[in-house]
Amino acid sequence: MRFEGALDLLRLAFALQGTGEGLTLDDIEGRFGWQRRKIERMRNALEMLFPQLEQANLGERPKRWRLPPGVMNNMVAFTAEELTALKSAEALFKRDKRDDQAEVLGTLLSKIRALAKPEAMRRMEPDYEALLEAEGLAMRPGPKPGVKDGVLLNLREAILACRKVRLHYRARTTGSLSRQMVCPYGFLYGNRHYLVAYSMNPKIRDYRLFSLSNIEKVDVTEWPFERREEFSLQAFAEQSFGVFQEEPFDVVWKFSPEATPDAREFMFHPTQTMEEQPDGSLVVRFRAGGALEMCWHLFTWGDEVEVLEPKTLRKNFQQLVKKAQK
Repeated sequence: MRFEGALDLLRLAFALQGTGEGLTLDDIEGRFGWQRRKIERMRNALEMLFPQLEQANLGERPKRWRLPPGVMNNMVAFTAEELTALKSAEALFKRDKRDDQAEVLGTLLSKIRALAKPEAMRRMEPDYEALLEAEGLAMRPGPKPGVKDGVLLNLREAILACRKVRLHYRARTTGSLSRQMVCPYGFLYGNRHYLVAYSMNPKIRDYRLFSLSNIEKVDVTEWPFERREEFSLQAFAEQSFGVFQEEPFDVVWKFSPEATPDAREFMFHPTQTMEEQPDGSLVVRFRAGGALEMCWHLFTWGDEVEVLEPKTLRKNFQQLVKKAQK
């Protein structure tokens, strides 16, 4: 593209204004995938075009570069594609009963439209409407339980302030209501949405999942807790194939040559590796817990998949198939 260099320079300038702590050359390389020589040339060009370019961490290494707020403001514009993407994300949140986040995106979209120049919005409106009509959300079967008003608001407040909360929690199986003191850490979203929290129950003293739809009320206490630095929400989620937590184990599945094109496009687990076999089949390996959810998922592949490891998972899957055939 003839103006590709100028476009890249603008993308970098917007990125440097959009960060308070600044970006290192490695950060820029990771974000845009450019070679180091190109990044250095573009940084030098920005220094000539924008004398306001500054080092955010004077006297430190590696250097972090940024543009002060406001430098690029007059050059900011919004496209119909960007507004459509936000509107689609809002619709996706609404479909999955994540109404609080849908409301945040809706507010953000309104703010962006208010900031845009009226003549630009008038030119953009036909394309925006056309793109909205072309966007659709496939129906995804599964539970869509709602979350009580105020639950997410109070939990987010407690997470930010590192305060313990008392959950008024209704058990799904028995319907009994209990009160549980926990340290809230974050959320996991799926067919059902969960709070990840450290239970203060002396008999548990460990991280647990609490279904958001089963939380009747949240009391934010004045008691602080110290967030454990070694805890990673991402690592916690990756221990399991789905949501249910259990001790991880090594998994090996083999997909038939007919199923390989579809299986190759699947993200079964973030740690997965794939090995294509000479006969066209595909071997998938990863490490995670959640045997029951694995069986449920494998069932959707029918006889196109074979469980190689572990033996207990293979046995459980075979039993599930036999039960379904009766």
